[in-house]
Amino acid sequence: MVKKVKVNMLQFVDDTLFFCEANTKSVFAIKVILNCFELASSRKVNFMKSRVGGLGVDKLVIQRFATILNCDVMNTPFKYLGMIVGGCHKRSAFWVGVLKRIKSKLGRWKGRFL
Repeated sequence: MVKKVKVNMLQFVDDTLFFCEANTKSVFAIKVILNCFELASSRKVNFMKSRVGGLGVDKLVIQRFATILNCDVMNTPFKYLGMIVGGCHKRSAFWVGVLKRIKSKLGRWKGRFL
């Protein structure tokens, strides 16, 4: 019996995030997806810029996944499109960068209408 592997993906311009369960089968599924992309598009995935990480996953497991995918380990929390991923949203430090960006945009917006 073949068990399905669920892999979700988020893309923006030339960045892609894959989300899956923290198991070897899912990591190999991502590797297959990336290999198929290379074959279909005649483009190469830059594994020197690629990273693998996990939330609530043992660091040794993440290191094993990085070896399978031939890439580096990602530190968490990390920023994606200006938002922090993997941080504690209940801490005020989590929102400092977001509030700073909003204030700077509001300041420019107000200046145009004075």
